[in-house]
Amino acid sequence: MDRFTPGPATERQYRDALGCFATGVTVVTVAAPTGPVGMTANSFSSVSLDPPLILWSPACASARFGAMIGADRFAVHVLGAGEIAVAQRFARSGGAFEGLAMEWAESGPPLLDEGWIARFLCTRVAVHEAGDHAIVVGRVDEVARREGPPLVFAGGAYGDFSPTG
Repeated sequence: MDRFTPGPATERQYRDALGCFATGVTVVTVAAPTGPVGMTANSFSSVSLDPPLILWSPACASARFGAMIGADRFAVHVLGAGEIAVAQRFARSGGAFEGLAMEWAESGPPLLDEGWIARFLCTRVAVHEAGDHAIVVGRVDEVARREGPPLVFAGGAYGDFSPTG
C-alpha cells in the first residue's frame, strides 16, 4: 500500500489519488459586469434537499474567480456524454460562448441551451475560503433535466458512464 502525507514533495501523488474519484463535469455561468463568464468545474456537489442547496469550488488563481464568487446568481450545467469540446472550451476561456446555442435573459446568468443533462439556476447564499479554492453555496431556484448519460472525468481524462442493471 502506497501511503504518504500530502505536502509539496507528494503533490503529484495527492492529485493522482484524487483522480481515482470519478466526477461529473459542469459548466458554471454568470453574468458579470464585463459580460457573460463561464467556467468548467468538476467540483460540484449537492448539499441539502431542504432547502435545496448545491456547492461548487472555483480556483482562487483563475482570472474568472472574482466574477464567479461575486455573482448573485449562477447556473450550473451538468454536461452530457459527448460534450468534451464544451468542457474544454470553458476550461480554456471564460468568454467561450460564441457559436453556442444560448438563452440570454435580461437579468441572471447566461444559460446553455444544448449539451446539458441537468441545469440548476441558483442564488448565491455563501462563499467560504478553502485553501486555493473557494466554496460557493447556492440555493437552487430552478432545475431542469434531460435524458442521457453524463460526461465524467477521472484520472485526468474525460469519459462517459452507463449504469448497469
